[in-house]
Amino acid sequence: MTLEIKFLGPWQVLAGEEPVRFAGGRRIGVLARLALDAGQTVRATRILTDIWGDGSAATAAKQLHIVISKLRETLGPHADGEIIQTVPGGYRLALDPDRVDAHLFGRLAKRARAAQAQGATSTADALFRTALTLWRGEPLAELTAPWARIEAARLEEEHHTVLEDHADLRLAAGDHHALAADLAAHVRAHPLRERPAAQLMLALHRAGRSSQALAVYRDIRQIMVAELGIEPSAALRRLHQAVLAKDPALDLTTPAQQVTVGEPYVPAELPADTHAFTARAAEIDCLREALDPVQGSAVTVIDGPGGIGKSALTIHVAHAVAARFTDGVIYLNLHGSTPGMDPLTPAQALRHLLRSLGLDGTAVPADPGEAAARYRSLTAACNLLVILDNARDVRQVRPLIPAGPGCRVLITSRDPLATLDHARHLHLGSLSAADAAELLSRLAGPGRVRAEPEAAERIVHLCDGLPLALRIAGARLAARPDRTLADLAARLADATRRLDVLEYADLAVRASIAVSHHHLHEDPVGNAAARLLPLLGLLGLPTHTPAVAAALTGWSLHRAEAALEGLEDARLLEPAGPDRYQFHDLVGLYARERAHQDLPEEERTTAVRGALHHYLTTVWAASTMLSDAGLRSPVEPPGTAFEDVAQAEGWIRAERDNLLAAARQALSGPDPATAVSLAIGLHWPFCYQGWHTQLADIYVRAIDVADRIGAWKDKAQLRSFLGWVHRDQGRYESAIAELETALADWDRAGLPRRKIGALNNLGVVNTIIGRLDEALACLESALQLNDDAERPGAAATIRNNRVHVYYRQGRFEEAIAEARRVVDLSEKAAYPLADAGIAHGSLGDVYRHAGRLPEAAESYKTAVRLLGESGYRLKEAVSRWWFGTTLHGLGRHGEAREQWEHSVRLLCDARLLTSREATEILAQDVPETPHPIRNML
Repeated sequence: MTLEIKFLGPWQVLAGEEPVRFAGGRRIGVLARLALDAGQTVRATRILTDIWGDGSAATAAKQLHIVISKLRETLGPHADGEIIQTVPGGYRLALDPDRVDAHLFGRLAKRARAAQAQGATSTADALFRTALTLWRGEPLAELTAPWARIEAARLEEEHHTVLEDHADLRLAAGDHHALAADLAAHVRAHPLRERPAAQLMLALHRAGRSSQALAVYRDIRQIMVAELGIEPSAALRRLHQAVLAKDPALDLTTPAQQVTVGEPYVPAELPADTHAFTARAAEIDCLREALDPVQGSAVTVIDGPGGIGKSALTIHVAHAVAARFTDGVIYLNLHGSTPGMDPLTPAQALRHLLRSLGLDGTAVPADPGEAAARYRSLTAACNLLVILDNARDVRQVRPLIPAGPGCRVLITSRDPLATLDHARHLHLGSLSAADAAELLSRLAGPGRVRAEPEAAERIVHLCDGLPLALRIAGARLAARPDRTLADLAARLADATRRLDVLEYADLAVRASIAVSHHHLHEDPVGNAAARLLPLLGLLGLPTHTPAVAAALTGWSLHRAEAALEGLEDARLLEPAGPDRYQFHDLVGLYARERAHQDLPEEERTTAVRGALHHYLTTVWAASTMLSDAGLRSPVEPPGTAFEDVAQAEGWIRAERDNLLAAARQALSGPDPATAVSLAIGLHWPFCYQGWHTQLADIYVRAIDVADRIGAWKDKAQLRSFLGWVHRDQGRYESAIAELETALADWDRAGLPRRKIGALNNLGVVNTIIGRLDEALACLESALQLNDDAERPGAAATIRNNRVHVYYRQGRFEEAIAEARRVVDLSEKAAYPLADAGIAHGSLGDVYRHAGRLPEAAESYKTAVRLLGESGYRLKEAVSRWWFGTTLHGLGRHGEAREQWEHSVRLLCDARLLTSREATEILAQDVPETPHPIRNML
């Protein structure tokens, strides 16, 4: 809500139309002092001198801080951001000067004089009248301090001067009859001011009342002689003589001068504001700033997808600031994306604009170039707001930009109009859940929403923050008061019918989206983007990249990237990060609908297979780079997928959600081999990041698919991975069951040596639950199957797990010796950073359990460094936690807290802890060990 401060009369502070109450003269004084220099720094020493006086108490500075604090407390609920800002040496009132009546008065008067000098009499008259209506009485009347009286006197003098400047304008325009009545009171109130007395004399003379004009002179002369002891000025005496002589020079003689000043034609074309306008506080502030007469932008573009509320926002803001534009507001719908209508040509638009400025018929040039020149000429000295709604592209709007520096233009478009010169840009996105819920409540009725909160929340979610969809949903509910919200929510939940449900009367989400798609088909450059849209709808991915688009279409990467950018420009895709795009949910439904209606089944199948194969080959390239676990890629990875481990990790992090979605889509598709291979390929990349627990449902479904096609090797591998997930979730008996089944599946597949991973994991689970003899037996069996020379990394892993069994049995010396042996082995492994980091972490565990804390701390320090460099985030979190515990035991409590906090951040990043759980853990002086770490060695 925008604040207004008024002191050209009784003191008022308004928030919207509601007064803001203040207690205390000093608060009013400080606020008035700041308002007089709104937007500028006022030094604290100046405020102290003016408000507290020269003999102020030593505590005045402290009192000033208190007053500022109270003012912020009072004004804060009515402003976005800090309304009174602390700046070096003082304070600044962060308020548009035009929201202070004294500043607005001065600016309007200055513009009126400029218009008068240019011969724009009607404009000048309107500006003078607007300025003078701001006066409601004595300025700063509530304040009696010397500084306030000085400022009041200055403002009063400005008021008199402007009133008298306006009188000169009216005299020159022949408005002497009305002016004589208006000036009489002013002259009586200020009997020593010669200028208004002279103006009144001239107005009365021209009105045929010369005797009254001479009486005005006698009165002012008598007062001046009696009170000042002087005669009137020579100019006033000459006027007196001219009136006595009925000098013709005092008369208006030219027809141009005899035109009576009337109300100029001022367009006011704004459509009605919507009663249900909701939220968008930050965007409203942005547009208000853009429309600022001094610091604002000549042109502001509001872009966003169809139905997002661009027009509603623009019209809402325009209503709030319309009074500021003394030459009016022009609104023009360019129909750039109106279903069933062709966009206006620039020539058609210019005809409308010129009619709005008072021209019509033959006065409107037929030639577009001449019309544009006439438009620029008419707007050169205007203070005009032009709204160009629903623009198609830059070519359509460029000739429609007015020329005057006092003009402002708001343009709404689905196209970002990025090449429009000197334009400010505001991208409009979906409403937040809270704002969307508020809009639905206003449309459907708050009582109905309160009665069915869960159904209302579901409707809001399915409308995905799109105001158009919410308006349609609200209209349906309003039209059928007997229908429940739950019924509408159920109908919207059916994705195959949602676009049908979101159509009511003249509102339709599908039609809004289809217009943008249709325009792409019409544009030769946009044709590739139009073809890509339905293909993207075939993929159930959260985001889309050029690489996936290229795989989906068979195009070059460059062509795919250009098509994605075309869809973004048409607002059919939204940016989701560097080289990454996403659908609004309802646009995604439209794309999928078009794919199934327009594309043959063979084309759909080929496209999806290409995209899934892209993910399959790339994830296996990452897997083989990150792990030496003996996995063999079932496909030929791309030749130069990743240059190093860091690049592979970066891709995995960026594509996490897409990989999960792709794996689930593959498992429901017609290519079981790809589905199973993709599920297996995800394990190691996700394990390194600590995300492997998110793969549980994928493993379960993939096991069923592998069983169906008789892929025993894949089934065994997947069961081993599923057992790993159960282990890290603390579901130990389930983990043992899956791992034992995996052993049987490896035998059934005829690959007994591949049982090493399952045996190792069984050893880990038994260690965690205290079955140490069984753990040693499993680990020993794994070592016997492993070829240490061929796979030193696997040998290091198994022996490392044996370290944990030894120290749990109290065999500390054996554990230390084994841990050191593992450190040596890790240097020969394919991935020495990760394996060495794990080995040093285990050595730290042994030292910690043996009570040798200084040595434990050194080992953990090395471990977290190596694991951090390797990218094995989950193991890094484990080592950091125990490093913190060790440091705490050494009395280094600050360092311990740093390690614990870092560990918790890693667990939160891996989604193994919620932010609430993390806060609760770290709130403890000695935090309890998080569950994810308890479930790991």
